[in-house]
Amino acid sequence: MRAKDVVVVLDCGSQYTQLIARRIRELKVYSEILPWDASLEEIRSKNPKGIIISGSPKSILLPGSPMISKELLELGIPVLGICYGMQLLSHILGGQVGRVGLAEYGRACIEIQGEGEGLFKGLPKQFNVWMSHGDTVVKLPPKARVLAKSEGGLIAAMAVEGKQIFGLQFHPEVVHTEHGVEILKNFVFDICQCEPSWNLGDWVDEQIKEIARTVGDGKVISAVSGGVDSTVAAVLTKRAIGDNLHCVFVNNGLLRLNEPESVLSVYRDKLDLNVHYVDASDKFLAALKGITDPEEKRKAVGRTFIEVFEEEAEKFGDAQWLLQGTLYPDVIESGHKGKGASVIKTHHNVGGLPEKMKFKLLEPLKDLFKDEVRAIGAILGVPRSILRRHPFPGPGLSVRCLGEVTREKLDLLRRADAIFIEELDLAGFYEKVWQAFCVLLPVRSVGVMGDERTYGYTIALRAVESLDGMTADWTYLNRELLDKVARRICNEVHGINRVVLDVTSKPPATIEWE
Repeated sequence: MRAKDVVVVLDCGSQYTQLIARRIRELKVYSEILPWDASLEEIRSKNPKGIIISGSPKSILLPGSPMISKELLELGIPVLGICYGMQLLSHILGGQVGRVGLAEYGRACIEIQGEGEGLFKGLPKQFNVWMSHGDTVVKLPPKARVLAKSEGGLIAAMAVEGKQIFGLQFHPEVVHTEHGVEILKNFVFDICQCEPSWNLGDWVDEQIKEIARTVGDGKVISAVSGGVDSTVAAVLTKRAIGDNLHCVFVNNGLLRLNEPESVLSVYRDKLDLNVHYVDASDKFLAALKGITDPEEKRKAVGRTFIEVFEEEAEKFGDAQWLLQGTLYPDVIESGHKGKGASVIKTHHNVGGLPEKMKFKLLEPLKDLFKDEVRAIGAILGVPRSILRRHPFPGPGLSVRCLGEVTREKLDLLRRADAIFIEELDLAGFYEKVWQAFCVLLPVRSVGVMGDERTYGYTIALRAVESLDGMTADWTYLNRELLDKVARRICNEVHGINRVVLDVTSKPPATIEWE
């Protein structure tokens, strides 16, 4: 789908890049992330009304740091550099970046210089922002002027006279920056002259047409799992191509308690999807036998999925397409954006696919965040029982069962996880958290039950709050709830005698343990 107005975000490696893109979309303007080394032609092909250059963990003072072409600044398109992005702009335009012995991290107060026009229109003279930098602009480029200074006297914002080029040393996209949204609004609407034209209802109509054009009379196999992403992708595609969509629900032996039965019921009875059920649990467990490395688990599951789908494809004649519910964070975290992009984890529906496979990939949701997909699901009439489900990894419980995966461990994990989720729901917490689940640790510890010594497995409880999975904070669960969950798991799941709580945010950890 072609949005009316587009803001391109050039990713220099900041952990906040995706948050910048989200903030722009929240203003109803479409944003797209491109790597810092994207060609001038690729950037121009997006016909952007504005360009934002993200921060970076790198230093502009070191060789090999992210760099952009000076020609990009001659296109007449408004440019906003954030943190490293401001230092990069200054460096390219002839300014000087250095270290003055005063690094700024965390909350800081800035003071607007002059009348506060442009980026700071309508804002107070002083307010708090979120800083995160060691380097700083020590000398402005020619024709540039200071828009704001920090309480330490460092340049906090700049503008280049005669060009719509701006820099912010702080992060307007994070909630810790006061008036950050207003700053982005000033850039997007006043400076870039964007219209708030990003509408998910329009997106649905356009995407249905696009899928129909792309697929034509071809047949599509959909890898449905019962999760939000694959379900919304399937319903959307069915609207486009009707009976040429064949949904394949694979019981890989790595699903949660009673999940196959409940998912099939919704798909067939409520969504009228043509679903083919395949029990391939033995095949998946055989493929995982002896594997303990997380990445190898994901790749083994991905390879096996493709093998199963190729076998099923023979039953449908000439199926050419494999539909997947890949989202934007999946693409980003799998290292598909930018030279030297960091691979956080391989997803079975992105990085775990073999280089040679029988199908062409159809990924209609790949430019969307999770909350956008849920909103689209509601537009399409997907039941709330599906839309409220927490994210579930493609490799299923294999990456929540640390160490080698066995039937015994999976059964223990399923039962413990069902108890945790049930108690969260009863306590009204389930819909307040982004994701909650149990992890089975590959260690045993000594316990005592009924005056007898036990030697059982340990379960870790994980519950996090997030907007899109890119960053997350652990959720505070009250003592009474945790006590009830722990007692029930130890009493009802024979083989588990210890329950621990994970209180780590992302970063530094990931949400899943593997």
